[in-house]
Amino acid sequence: MEFALAWYLTLKTGSATVLATAMLVAFLPQIILGPIIGPFVDRWNRKRIMILADSGIALITVGLVILFFTGAIQVWHIYVAMVLRAAGQSIHFPALQASITLIVPEKHLSRAAGLNQMLQGIIGIAAPPAGALLMELLPMQGVLAVDIFTASIAVGCLLMVFIPQPERTQAAAKATIMADMLEGFRYVWSWRGLRILIGISAILGLFLTPAFTLLPILVNNHLGGGVVIKGRMESALGVGIIAGGLLLGVWGGFRKRILTAVMGIIIGGVSTIGLGFTSIAWYMLGLAACFLIGFGLTLANGPIMAVLQALVAKDMQGRVFSLAGSLSAIMTPMGLAVAGPVADALGIRSIYYIAGAVVVMVALSALSIPSLINLEEAAKKTGLETDTENIADKEYS
Repeated sequence: MEFALAWYLTLKTGSATVLATAMLVAFLPQIILGPIIGPFVDRWNRKRIMILADSGIALITVGLVILFFTGAIQVWHIYVAMVLRAAGQSIHFPALQASITLIVPEKHLSRAAGLNQMLQGIIGIAAPPAGALLMELLPMQGVLAVDIFTASIAVGCLLMVFIPQPERTQAAAKATIMADMLEGFRYVWSWRGLRILIGISAILGLFLTPAFTLLPILVNNHLGGGVVIKGRMESALGVGIIAGGLLLGVWGGFRKRILTAVMGIIIGGVSTIGLGFTSIAWYMLGLAACFLIGFGLTLANGPIMAVLQALVAKDMQGRVFSLAGSLSAIMTPMGLAVAGPVADALGIRSIYYIAGAVVVMVALSALSIPSLINLEEAAKKTGLETDTENIADKEYS
């Protein structure tokens, strides 16, 4: 649906400011609501949270369908709808990730994360052409109705799945929402290895998201322009995500999942530098780089998520995933705010050189941090995966 709304705004207004504003408002709920949502995810039934979030998103879409059908739609209506949908998605995400650990055995978490990444890659490849086709065949309200139908399928599937609820201690059950929120911050901050892992994820978003966002400029300036070339590079990225997810789903990664993540980050960083060297004569280098970026970052993201799911106490996961999501969301506008002027001053290629180099240095530095590399072993030795109270100073140093 986001593709359809973005394209509608492009055709209706032709304004880059309008489109940029729409992208910004979609990030705001995640940034603002993240710390607040976590305590509710840990307190309430996670299955019901996901059902309510998906149902709420569908109802918002119903409102848009009515507005388009009656011809009353305005740009501000779309802004409001995108904010509300993003709020629903920011609630759904931590509830989903926190539920996976309750139904997937710990040893298969990396495989599950890999398969999820593979599905996201398939959606990333299929969604834009499917959305474009639907917009050619159907009026806007018809395109949005398809989103309502798919949301109904998602809710129906959730109704048939049993998701157990993690137990909460008596003291935790009596705590206020504010106390729960502060406990989430303390939990992350007191656990050095966990803090570093979440920080690395945020750094990846800070440097790599602008590189992907500014890809049209690279294509236009150094690859002769053309939407076809851009489409092929994005498809190569999607195929890389699928390949990485498939490999991770079958293989599962190294025993130390952090090492799999570091390897993936290095592949993604080196490939980002390579993407900066692409040109018309080196067009295939660009395609290969996009493929390897998708492949490498999938090998990184899957194990990182699996580590968080395996080690963070189950009754704390809503808060931890919400905080991590909020931090990642705020990195995108920050990265774009810096990358734009840098690209104008030094050239678009510099964005890829800088981003790739920083990502590689972060990955290599991670190998020298015992509290991160030994994160899983330290947690298992001290029982941190089930202890939400005593998490400080219980890891290898």
